[in-house]
Amino acid sequence: MKMKFSALALFLTVALSGCATQQTSQTPPHPVTQATAATDITQRDLAAGLYEMALSPKGDMLYVASAEGFKDVQGGVIYKLDSTTLKTVGSSHTDLKNFGMAISPDGQIVYVTNSLDGGLSAVNTADGKVKSRILFPERNKEGFPFGAREVLLHNGLLYIGAVADPAQIWVVDAETLKLKTRIKNTGKWMTGLHYSEATDRIYAANGGGEILVINPKTNRVEKRWKPLGEKPALLLNMAEDRATGRLFVTDNSKAKTTLVLDIKTGEVIKQLPVGDSLAVKFNAKRNEIYITQRESGKLLSLDGTTYAVKKSWDLKPNPNSLLLSADGQVLFVTVKQAFNKDHSTNGPDQIVRIDLKK
Repeated sequence: MKMKFSALALFLTVALSGCATQQTSQTPPHPVTQATAATDITQRDLAAGLYEMALSPKGDMLYVASAEGFKDVQGGVIYKLDSTTLKTVGSSHTDLKNFGMAISPDGQIVYVTNSLDGGLSAVNTADGKVKSRILFPERNKEGFPFGAREVLLHNGLLYIGAVADPAQIWVVDAETLKLKTRIKNTGKWMTGLHYSEATDRIYAANGGGEILVINPKTNRVEKRWKPLGEKPALLLNMAEDRATGRLFVTDNSKAKTTLVLDIKTGEVIKQLPVGDSLAVKFNAKRNEIYITQRESGKLLSLDGTTYAVKKSWDLKPNPNSLLLSADGQVLFVTVKQAFNKDHSTNGPDQIVRIDLKK
């Protein structure tokens, strides 16, 4: 298979999110193991190319988007795991590779970004089949599709960020997967997307160090913040503390920090000296901030008030995406293997479940 190496390299720089499918309930030969050094962790070698996750409304099923391998491997898989044991319940083999993920409020559909093909698929959770798909027509100067990174579901619409220069956000009807509009003039490389109930605004991060404030009623960019000024920054992922009006924003490649912003004004409240920061979640139930450090191979838990590091988990080689349970007591992490020069890896990526009560 001829790999789209140029498109793949660009997407991995800002990494993470009728079609024939096959469903199977067979469990891959990677056992679930309980870590001996930390009793709060359950971890499992699952598959290559793991990225984002979603939990069913009941919290009993964990869906994991997988691109599978990038060398001589076509298509991807969506894994359905028992959220407590991490054992495989089902899996859907898709013809395109899967990265970002969101789930419908009723849990009947998972939406996955097919980043290398510039599209998004809606997958039925009952039978694992691709219900519908949209492939966006935009191409970069090399002829490759704009990379579809993150997907945000809000008020019946899907917002999908394009990793392109100039970037844009596609707005798609969640039921029909019909393109409603495009939000343009969004800078370079659209990365993280976040909706705030407190402000009724969508926040979009980009590779030019900007946070865009978007009104979802008009789909217009109302404000552009550049919290680090002219300092190089590739802002990635976001989380919110609604009670205090703080927006947390990560950068693991340029500024190598986590920014704490006032969600209404964009003012920098604090710049956390935690080093490279990739995924971020805020846990209101426990007043904790979780940050994955891809390069150092660690997951940090910070006190939500003092920002002091409360706990650190060693999750080498590269902890990636985070997902928090609705009750705030369980944290899920995807842990990636390092890429070789030909985009192969030396083993499967891991799923980690952390019991925060222990």
